[in-house]
Amino acid sequence: MENSLSPMSAIDSFRKHRKLIYQLAKREVIGRYRGSIAGLAWSFFNPLLMLAVYTFVFSYVMKARWGTSVGGDRSEFAVILFVGIMVHGFLTECISRGPMLILSNASYVKKVIFPLEILNWSAVASSFFHMVITLLVLLCVQYLFMGHIPLTVFYFPLVIFPIVILAYGFTAFFAALGVYYRDLSQVTGIIATVMLFMSPALYPISSLPLKLQKIIYLNPLTFMIEQSRNVLLWGLPPDWIGLLEYFIGSIIFAYLGYLWFQLTRRGFADVV
Repeated sequence: MENSLSPMSAIDSFRKHRKLIYQLAKREVIGRYRGSIAGLAWSFFNPLLMLAVYTFVFSYVMKARWGTSVGGDRSEFAVILFVGIMVHGFLTECISRGPMLILSNASYVKKVIFPLEILNWSAVASSFFHMVITLLVLLCVQYLFMGHIPLTVFYFPLVIFPIVILAYGFTAFFAALGVYYRDLSQVTGIIATVMLFMSPALYPISSLPLKLQKIIYLNPLTFMIEQSRNVLLWGLPPDWIGLLEYFIGSIIFAYLGYLWFQLTRRGFADVV
């Protein structure tokens, strides 16, 4: 079953081992802050610190504005910026952790009955936990600065679900590739930085020429950031057609990542 290549095997593996995935993700989240004084509180402090740094640099040093009346105020600019950082942080955390995922869990590789493919889901789940914490911080800051939270916020789970599927595909692909190419962890850091500045996380896409906008939309973060801002900030419903197309693309990419992982896992024990 573990080496099956069918799409249904990926779904069955998740369904059968969902409790184990939860336990692995929980252990990973707790282990990250074990021994620190603040503990899980760092999950709140980290996004707030990054928000403060980006806001200071772009609002006060570079005098940047969002280009609309909605984002003219510095506090509102901070909230707009926060949404982009949140979505970017989730996907790129999954990408960055992928290369070392199998290597850091080498003890599981030689266990014949252990379903290695669920390690990818546990990594995505722990990253998703941090995104949820960041979302709670965002909603608090948004209410404090903007005075309201639109009802369209309830669309956000539907908006973010496709990128969770996409994140699994990236994690599975880089986890398998990272076993054979140890330098990949350095490359993913560069990829994360490029994805940040080649997306509308830090600037409005309308500020770019039309030709560059088409290029920016090749970044899988662009559509998700735009849709997240629509439902979390602007009170607009999602682009349902675009969301469906993104979901279908995410499913295909996730399966390709799963397929690559399954085809290459046979050599993991020989390398680690």
